[in-house]
Amino acid sequence: MISGHWALHGFGMFAVEEKSSGSYIGRVGPWCPPGWPGFEVGWGIAREFRGRGYAVEAASASIDWVFDSFEIDEIMHCIESTNTPSQGVARSLGARKEREIDLFGKPADAWITSRAAWTRRN
Repeated sequence: MISGHWALHGFGMFAVEEKSSGSYIGRVGPWCPPGWPGFEVGWGIAREFRGRGYAVEAASASIDWVFDSFEIDEIMHCIESTNTPSQGVARSLGARKEREIDLFGKPADAWITSRAAWTRRN
């Protein structure tokens, strides 16, 4: 699915590896398939590797890449309203919760990282 997104759109999520072990630990990066509510940088880290800062580090690098590569003013992060760990990642990235959305029948929150705010931070 992710390689197909790259083939169709020219971008997609990146594989994340733990540097010390070389283990695949998840995926992080841009995502915007047809019908998606906006241009997203999302993250999914395996449970046993969560809480170590990998999502924030990889999402930061992905956001840098997106703003360097695309002329867009904001990036969305779609997060279920009960997913407090991902909300913490979004806050660490300087994102703000903007609105509630319906993500294919499931309630979620749209967190936004704006280019202007990101540029001021970095």
